[in-house]
Amino acid sequence: MQKILSKMRKAIDDYQMIQEGDKIAVALSGGKDSVTLLYALKNLQIFYPKKFELMAITVNPGFDNFDTELLNKIADDVGVELVIASSDIKTIVFDIRNEKNPCSLCANLRRGILNSVAKEHGCNKIALGHNEDDVLETFLLNMIYAGNMSTFAPISYMDRSNMTLIRPLIYTPEKYMKNFIKRNNIEIMPKVCPMDGQSKREYALELLKGIEIQYKHSRSNIIGAIKRANINGWKEFK
Repeated sequence: MQKILSKMRKAIDDYQMIQEGDKIAVALSGGKDSVTLLYALKNLQIFYPKKFELMAITVNPGFDNFDTELLNKIADDVGVELVIASSDIKTIVFDIRNEKNPCSLCANLRRGILNSVAKEHGCNKIALGHNEDDVLETFLLNMIYAGNMSTFAPISYMDRSNMTLIRPLIYTPEKYMKNFIKRNNIEIMPKVCPMDGQSKREYALELLKGIEIQYKHSRSNIIGAIKRANINGWKEFK
């Protein structure tokens, strides 16, 4: 956890993600990243100089085997309030519309529900569990398939909902989350979405691994290029 906290705090401080009096909702999917983020922010809350409130919100997409009991157990263990919002995302995306590329629509529907629930509970920020690998994969995908240089913004404000999105794990490699979950014997949500392991993101992951095998500094170089170009608000800090 110490390594994760170090990486996370640097990202939070670099981009001023947390301010005094914030009420932050962690988007808890039950996967390794969101679970680790919840534990890490709870730990940070103990000693961070800017005091903030913390809760968790889960959007139940309606997939079979979506384990709400497990999510409640995780929230109880961390010691935070959890709100589980039911939805018809699975029915809309897969049954009614039968989307060939469902990830974008699914993400938009989930985000809308998250924003509404967070606002109802007095939150002004939502913390998402995107890690450093996600940042790099998205950057590669956008160059290859969209022909543009973009990736997740570290922090973004949404005018329509008056909500700020923060991504505290953007400096944290995925392997850190895997190690944390494994070492602490934390049970996480099994994969329930039919698109798991079949999306373009899996291709980007394999591409990233291949690049790193060829050149070990490729990861830090790509992140450095994103910062120097100030892509989506990624500033270079010296």
